Amino acid sequence: MSNPVKNTPCELCLSRKFSMFSELGEAHLCNVSDSKNLISHKKGQILYYENTKPLGVFCVSSGVVKIFKTASNGKEQIIRLAKKGDFVGYTSLIGEEAYSTTATIVEDAKICFVPKEVFLKVLGEDNNFHRRLTQALCHDMGVMESKLTDATQKSIRERLALALLKLGDSYGVDGGGNQRLDITLTREEIAGIVGTATETVIRLLSEFKKDGLIDLQGKKILLLDRKGLARLSDFYG
Repeated sequence: MSNPVKNTPCELCLSRKFSMFSELGEAHLCNVSDSKNLISHKKGQILYYENTKPLGVFCVSSGVVKIFKTASNGKEQIIRLAKKGDFVGYTSLIGEEAYSTTATIVEDAKICFVPKEVFLKVLGEDNNFHRRLTQALCHDMGVMESKLTDATQKSIRERLALALLKLGDSYGVDGGGNQRLDITLTREEIAGIVGTATETVIRLLSEFKKDGLIDLQGKKILLLDRKGLARLSDFYG
């Protein structure tokens, strides 16, 4: 069950420095802070459903949110994982369209909901925020184009190696030359990121472990050889 918790003023929010709200002027920051709702979500809860209408923007204060599409065969294609400071659902809001994805909580999260009217007012009046959001939209488009290219040109083995490296960039915790992924994903979720069958991911992870590229500690993954994974993920190398 989602639970409203006491709002943390935006100016005191530890995740704001990672957010596009980080450089908002005082007046707009106060407006957002006064109008938002901070809600605590448990793992597995749905933030929004595909084909529903956006009523505002979600800003992740802590935890991890999975944004995905469901294929006709019922399998999930994970578009991205949002972490602290990330906005969720803003592209549909700006485009005045229904959500094209579903968002669910992967790790217990605290998320601020900013109403549509407030968000659009800030977007219309703060030129710096408008520029940063436009850059973010362009970046997201570039990521999607890269994913489409990878899906057609990279093998599943190469895509998995690349996915592990990107997870390491976002959620990696270094220790003694190794990098532990500080996020617990099911094998099915990893398959959803790569775009393949769960059984294939299980087999390839076992092969990666045998080759000394990774180690498996329960559901946690330890990256032992990032350079080796990088060589494996480079289609043109």
